[in-house]
Amino acid sequence: MGFEAPDPDFRRKVGDSFAQQGVMTLLGAQLVRVDPGEVVIDLPYRADLCQQHGYFHAGVTSTIADSAGGYAGFTLFPEGSSVLTVEYKINLIAPADGDKLRATGRVVKAGRTLTICDVEVLVSKDGGEKLCAKMSQTLICLHNRPDRAG
Repeated sequence: MGFEAPDPDFRRKVGDSFAQQGVMTLLGAQLVRVDPGEVVIDLPYRADLCQQHGYFHAGVTSTIADSAGGYAGFTLFPEGSSVLTVEYKINLIAPADGDKLRATGRVVKAGRTLTICDVEVLVSKDGGEKLCAKMSQTLICLHNRPDRAG
């Protein structure tokens, strides 16, 4: 990838912001890896996160994908800024039938204002993984507007 984070404290910044997202806590999502331009989020299976066939709900899959991409972009934003999603397109490629979802967000193009990310969501089952969703996302950097505290 070759990205360098302009904020040397980017890991703490991402972790603090992630901890403020009530929806991530509600879902039980876990921040697994934070590198410049790349973030991984895991979500263990729970029956209450599923739709009528027992698969992870598309809304749940989309939610962790959105956060993985958003935080991947956020790693490259300057200190004192925050991130918002402007737009995304998600393709649900296969049923999210498994024990865990893993969303990996990667920056494709980092800009001063707009950043483009790709996100893949894998579902794990019986020791294997398969691609269940692919997202393309546009983010906006809100300069000099840090996250609200708690």
